[in-house]
Amino acid sequence: MAHKGKRYDALKAKVDRVRLYGPEEAVKMLSEFKTAKFDETAEVVFRLGVDPKHADQMVRGMVNLPHGLGKSVKVLVFAKGEKEKEAQEAGADYVGAEDLIKKIQEGWTDFDKTVATPDMMGQVSKLGKVLGPRGLMPNPKTGTVTFDVKKTVGELKKGKLEFRVEKAGIVHCGFGKLSFGYEKLMENFNTLADAVIRAKPDTAKGTYVKSVTVSATMSPGIKIDPLKLRELKAA
Repeated sequence: MAHKGKRYDALKAKVDRVRLYGPEEAVKMLSEFKTAKFDETAEVVFRLGVDPKHADQMVRGMVNLPHGLGKSVKVLVFAKGEKEKEAQEAGADYVGAEDLIKKIQEGWTDFDKTVATPDMMGQVSKLGKVLGPRGLMPNPKTGTVTFDVKKTVGELKKGKLEFRVEKAGIVHCGFGKLSFGYEKLMENFNTLADAVIRAKPDTAKGTYVKSVTVSATMSPGIKIDPLKLRELKAA
């Protein structure tokens, strides 16, 4: 592995690699790692005690972060008629029907989130092999298949976050920018962690949250004690 440089080594020296930190202390430490030349993303990795190969152990959901993600989100909406106009007025970046479906089939994916009205899903389903692997397929379980286009587009533009467990039982998400500062990052972290904990499948056995690590784009990870997460402490 290539050496990460003096900056990384200096940050690494501040982190006890064995210790499990409380969430507040870990996020506070992370918020002070602002030494890069750009505004780094604060990230968290939850390792969960689930097997995503089984459909009844899938962990996914949507959550409104109080302070957003700190980046612009390109929202695409599949809609026709009045709902197309509603999406445009709500600030959607791309709105259309067959024209957008054809464009995506040809390889275009320059957007971050998708929304579809229920009457469009018969046609949008053709894009499953393109959008599915990228986590971009509209889904009623996450509220992105809906006739309430105005509300959904507004939430996505403000930073509504979708999380989904990966094959190895990992949920990996950004939860803001280091420029947010400690208080905003802490509120975003707690909101996301609470949502992941509440999304626990009924079929999950044993320890659900096995480990939690926060980091920035170019920083070492800081391990958090899962037992000190807000929702778990309240249980």
